[in-house]
Amino acid sequence: MIVGEQKPLAEIKNIVAPYSKILILGCGTCVKTCFAGGEDEVATLASALRLSMKKDGREIKIDELTVERQCEDEFLRQAASNISGSEAVLSLACGAGVQMVADRFKKTPALPGVNTTFIGILEKQGLFTEKCLGCGDCVLDRFAGICPVTCCSKKLLNGPCGGSQNGKCEVNSDIECAWQNIIDRYKALGQMDRLTAYYPARDWRNSSAGGLRKLVREDHVI
Repeated sequence: MIVGEQKPLAEIKNIVAPYSKILILGCGTCVKTCFAGGEDEVATLASALRLSMKKDGREIKIDELTVERQCEDEFLRQAASNISGSEAVLSLACGAGVQMVADRFKKTPALPGVNTTFIGILEKQGLFTEKCLGCGDCVLDRFAGICPVTCCSKKLLNGPCGGSQNGKCEVNSDIECAWQNIIDRYKALGQMDRLTAYYPARDWRNSSAGGLRKLVREDHVI
């Protein structure tokens, strides 16, 4: 899932400062799971923003709404009347959701209330870990289900580098060495021979380095 973190209240106040009537628009999927932009976060932020603005001697009218997903037009249309009746939308979605709102409602400013952080997993309650860069050329089959592009600080496809100590990365001792984990996984699978394979430098043209990416499924285009 896409993991994000709600911006600090002080920053959000600066972002909405030019407006007196806003809609805080939540997203009920990824950012809800990581407690950044679901219904509860929308309500909490709205209350905090009203109180803080009132303390500053300024009134602000805040509308609240959460849709299932801001990145899909089908769900975003449900917010059309709320958006058109506001001076600006403070989106608590990921960056894709904010841009979707901006694209669909060109006369209403779309403002980000969340910092999109990474594609990750929920390891345990309250702990989210990055697992994927969306590089466009998945190699998990080659590395025992562990992504060196994401998990190795040096993004090595032919490792380990030799600098890790006690299973920890030399770049940051709080990070597990991805290649140590790959080796341990291969040991468990009985596939240590796969470590002898050499992989050439990757082609980054499928990643964001190649510019804006699109996926077209002709069988689903109407």
